[in-house]
Amino acid sequence: MTGWSTKIIAMTDALGNLVRFTLIPGQHYDTVGVAPLLEPADFEGLLADKAFDVHWIVDTIRAQGARVVIPQRRNRLDRRPFDGALFKARHLIENFFCKLKEFKRIAMRSDKTDRSFAAMIYLTAAIINSR
Repeated sequence: MTGWSTKIIAMTDALGNLVRFTLIPGQHYDTVGVAPLLEPADFEGLLADKAFDVHWIVDTIRAQGARVVIPQRRNRLDRRPFDGALFKARHLIENFFCKLKEFKRIAMRSDKTDRSFAAMIYLTAAIINSR
């Protein structure tokens, strides 16, 4: 599956450190890789972009007692409150991806298998956390 279009769907903590991630083929929707990340975890809220504004994700997060901070798509019929000030903290995940892509092997997706690509992501995340 690893190739030029492989997507990394990641979850970070409140400090921007990697908690867990999944790899999905580039041609799939981002929401395909979310289910393993939402397995019962100890988090108080989930900040994500509009791509993750789907009913099953919102319902899963709420069932765990966590806050949903996802901007809503324009066509959503059941509107929910949105905390724009808290959403600004989402830049931490973007910063994590920028730091991750500083490593050429990650940015170029030069690993041949999913297992080696995932190992490089773990190694790179450890290096980023040690800085």
